[in-house]
This record gives sequence, structure tokens and C-alpha cells, in this order.
Amino acid sequence: MSLYSALYAGVSGLSAQSSAMATVADNITNINTVGYKGVSTEFRTLVTDGRIKSSYAAGGVAAAPQALISKQGLLQASANQTDLAIDGAGFFVVRTGDTSSSDVAFTRAGAFKPDLQGYLRNTSGFYLQGWRLDAQGNFVDTGSTSALEPVRLSELTGSAAPTSNVQLRANLKSDEVPFAGIYVVGDMAAGTVTPNFTRSVDIYDAQGGAHRVTLAFLKTAANTWQTEVYATPAADVTAAGGLLTSGTLKFNPDGSLDKAGSSPTLFAPLAVSWTNGAGSQPINLKLGSNGGLDGITQFGGESALISSSVDGGLLGNIASIEVSDKGVVSAIFDDGTARAVFQLPIATFQNPDGLTRLSGNGFAVSSASGSAAINKPGALGSGRISASTLEASNVDLAQEFTNMIRFQRAYSASSKIITTVDEMLQELGNLKR
Repeated sequence: MSLYSALYAGVSGLSAQSSAMATVADNITNINTVGYKGVSTEFRTLVTDGRIKSSYAAGGVAAAPQALISKQGLLQASANQTDLAIDGAGFFVVRTGDTSSSDVAFTRAGAFKPDLQGYLRNTSGFYLQGWRLDAQGNFVDTGSTSALEPVRLSELTGSAAPTSNVQLRANLKSDEVPFAGIYVVGDMAAGTVTPNFTRSVDIYDAQGGAHRVTLAFLKTAANTWQTEVYATPAADVTAAGGLLTSGTLKFNPDGSLDKAGSSPTLFAPLAVSWTNGAGSQPINLKLGSNGGLDGITQFGGESALISSSVDGGLLGNIASIEVSDKGVVSAIFDDGTARAVFQLPIATFQNPDGLTRLSGNGFAVSSASGSAAINKPGALGSGRISASTLEASNVDLAQEFTNMIRFQRAYSASSKIITTVDEMLQELGNLKR
């Protein structure tokens, strides 16, 4: 009977509008939730028979909520250095616990702060994941979440890091008189030949011990300098005479470094073996680029050191944490030194709106979303990371209040259908009297 179908259609309208009102309630109550993704309600028809006949049976309506996960919220400044936002597509990779067996989730809620154990966790308790960097700043990207580990920096306090990079900027006097004697490799380290210019730097072993290394330069011809790198004292290293490397350094007529014409050994990593038994890392000696003025140069001024930079040493207390737009997490120690520790990944999906919503503003992979593609920030369509920034909810409050009015009126109209059908059925029953 068509009247009964109209009655059921009115009931379906009440159910659909109730579901729509629930999404509005969720959106409005989460208007200040960091990284919250709103839900929009669409409706779809229900029909009992698609053919139009003289007798029509109403089907009704059903709610079809749609998650607006791919819609980005506004980025807002924050005073906390570990508050992170993604400018563009993608999600932070997180876990529900600090072990590799904990469930993996994805989130845009980047309000991360160190907990008691030093792990970076957001307000929902999710642990931020990243690739751990080695001494050279490299990591292994297997494309799988199994290679990720919880971001934790507190473990560095009180430890030591060996030197892996030595950068030197210096000028060698161009009108220096060339050495007229016979030069043999190792003479400057042995002290039998006095170099035209020397500078020493302190480098560190894996136990935090400091060792002095000297760079000595001797001009032997126009635009040509013999260079030696040796330990002082020589007994600090196992190399004969303390000599770590040597070679010829050449310059172009304009005073810039002729790296191509210089000895490759001067630009190869130094393999140092300490006599105290402490470990070491290959040390990259950065003397400048080919044709550049960013390292050793040869000009008319006096030979002098412009600047030097050496990493490694004893690590004190962590004063702050910095995150670059490329996702590199660095610990800044109270002595001013910095160490890059983690690389944050960004996870992207073919259909982010198909992700399964989790409590705590997280998401899980579903058959509708596709698998996660994990890459560095800014690579292959993924967004960049913005530190000291939070992504606000993407809910439009004005739109939600408008929807509330719409759904309320539709709910009232559906209830009128039920009362009207009830009156019609009552009239039908009165025919028997």
C-alpha cells in the first residue's frame, strides 16, 4: 500500500537527517581540534521500483557522509618548536606505541611534544616516526614503515659523536716566494721543511676525545702548493709520522681553487685510526669546490684563516629541537652545536578521502585509500613541513550553522510526513464505521 511506503519514507528521512545532524555536531565540537578533517553529508535516494507506474511506492532517503580528509586547513603560527604542520599533501607517520609492533597510523595533527622518555608525541598520544640518520646524514629508505623508528632525542644527552666533517676557508698569499729546495712528502709533518702557512683544528674521536690536526701549505711553484694534513702530536694516530694525507693543491689564474688539477687525495675522506683505541668516522675534508671561492683561495692578501667548522665532540644537554622544511630533525645542544638525528617521512595516498578514521584524529589504510607511499617531504607530490606551525580544523563554522538549519527543517518536514500519513490512515479506518 502506497501510504505505508510514504510512512517508511518519512522514517528514513528522520534517520537520514539525524545522521546529517550528527556530522554537524562532530564538526562544530572539533572546530578547535588541530588537524581535524570535517565530514560533509550528502544524500542518496532509496527506491523500491525504478519503473514509474500508476501505483508508486516511496523508497525514501539515506545519508552518505563524505570525509573531507584531502582538504587542508589554515596554517597557524605556534610558539612551540616541535609543533609541525604539512603544507601540501600527505600525513605524518605515527604509531600507537614506542615499539615496532605497535599499530601504524597517519595524522595531520602535528602538536608534538617530548614526553618523559623524550619521545615526540602529539596530544592523542601517537608516537612520531622517522628515519634515523647516520654520521654522514644518510638514511635507508626501504619504502616500508618497518624502517622507521620513534623520534627520540633525549638519548643523545651526555653521549659523544666522532668528527665526520671539517670545513675550512682560508687564503694563501699569492705572491709568496716558491720553495727553492727539494720537498719530499712528509717533510712538513716531520718538521724538516717549514711551511708557508699552517692552521690547526681540533677533531673528536667516538669517545669525545679531542685531537689536534694541522693543515700545512708550502708553495712550490706558481699557483701550486704542496699540502699535508697530519696529527699533532704524531703519536695520536697509527699513521707513520702522523701524516694523514698529502697532495698538490692548484689554483686558477683568478685565484679560485683548481680542484680538477689538484690531488684527489686531498678531497677524499680521511681514514683516521687513533692510538687510544677510540673509534672514528671517515672525515670529509671540505676545502672548496672547483673554481669556487668557498674554500681555499689564493689572493694577494696575507695567508690567513677565514673560518672553520668541525662537527662532533661531547654532547651536552639538549637546549632545543629544530625541524627543517625538508623534515630533518636536529638537536641543538647548550654549547651551540647541532646534530641532525632524524629524517621525517611524509605518507601520501591515491585517495586520502578513503582512509579509515581513528579516534585521536588519526587515520588508517583502507581498501578505498590505497597503500601509503612514503617519501621525503617535497618529493613526488608530498607537502613540505612547516615548523612552529599547526594546521587548524578545515571546518567552516558558517557553513555548519547553515547546514544545521537545513537539516533541522528537513527533519521537521519528514516528521510531518509521518503525522499526515497517520491522519490519512485514520480516515481510512473511519470508513468502516
